[in-house]
Amino acid sequence: MRTDDFDFDLPRELIAQHPMEPRDQARLLHVGARGSQRGLADRRIADLPDLLQPGDLLVTNDTKVIPARLTGKRGTAGVEVTLHQALDGGTWKAFARPARKLSVNDRIDFGSDASGDFAAAVIDKGEAGEVTLHFDRRDGALLAALEEHGVMPLPPYITRDKTGDPRDRHDYQTVFAEREGAVAAPTAGLHFTEALLQRIEARGIGRVNVTLHVGAGTFLPVKTEEVEAHVMHSEWGEITEEAAAAINAARAAGGRVVAVGTTALRLLESVAADDGRLSAFTGETNLFILPGYRFKAADLLMTNFHLPRSTLFMLVCAFAGKARMEAAYAHAVAEGYRFYSYGDACLLEPEKET
Repeated sequence: MRTDDFDFDLPRELIAQHPMEPRDQARLLHVGARGSQRGLADRRIADLPDLLQPGDLLVTNDTKVIPARLTGKRGTAGVEVTLHQALDGGTWKAFARPARKLSVNDRIDFGSDASGDFAAAVIDKGEAGEVTLHFDRRDGALLAALEEHGVMPLPPYITRDKTGDPRDRHDYQTVFAEREGAVAAPTAGLHFTEALLQRIEARGIGRVNVTLHVGAGTFLPVKTEEVEAHVMHSEWGEITEEAAAAINAARAAGGRVVAVGTTALRLLESVAADDGRLSAFTGETNLFILPGYRFKAADLLMTNFHLPRSTLFMLVCAFAGKARMEAAYAHAVAEGYRFYSYGDACLLEPEKET
């Protein structure tokens, strides 16, 4: 498959710069809605309880975004780094700008705080601007330094200055966020409010958390002509025994498994056996889902609108059908839906096998 096959026109003004307030008033395009024109129905996130059935189970991602974007200096030269993968408590892979001016053993200073100077050494250089940084502190002390010196790592399509916007500390975090480690939000989860969760529970719809620490690699464009040549970055995830048992029980009782976001979906699919059953899992996944993939674990997918030529648009085409998603995205553009991390969402019914 060619990357060009997943291109479409997206007016830049449709890329949302801030979330809808309140969050559950964002728009929701139901793709595959029965009895509706072309299988598309314009709804709101607040309508979600009515679109699901008692016995269904929402699978949400409880990862918590850390302020992983840092601005520092190598000597007198400015450097910006975005952490994207923890290797241990004090060592991270990161994307750096300008990476070409960095060398192994260079020191990057990020400022000082009550604990002293905050700095990291470059211990390795990779491709496409990637470096490996070893910080002068680790674990909780490193996370505390990031809270003081870092800003939220918003994707490049959301315009902010280097100091960020204080509102993003709240806006770019889901109500499920518990486990620190992500450097990008599981954005479908941004639409949920406590009031909406109460309505979902009252309708008899369950919910269970899994964890996938989303990496900044999710923002990387597909630069290869053939999509199969694109290399996905690994991300750490976990499904507990309790979560796996809850998902298996819901399916055995006839409920549908509703993945909230592509991150939850990819983790489920990475772990599921051929019959859809899940086991406990802790580890990394770099699963790249393309059209032709046979889904085993998820019956519905709630996800935001994604960018042209992205791995995430390829994933939704795999789940709901390329022609149907092209029609859905054309409808969303024509109707002024808001795209990407702070944008609107869609609820996808899977493409039926023929």
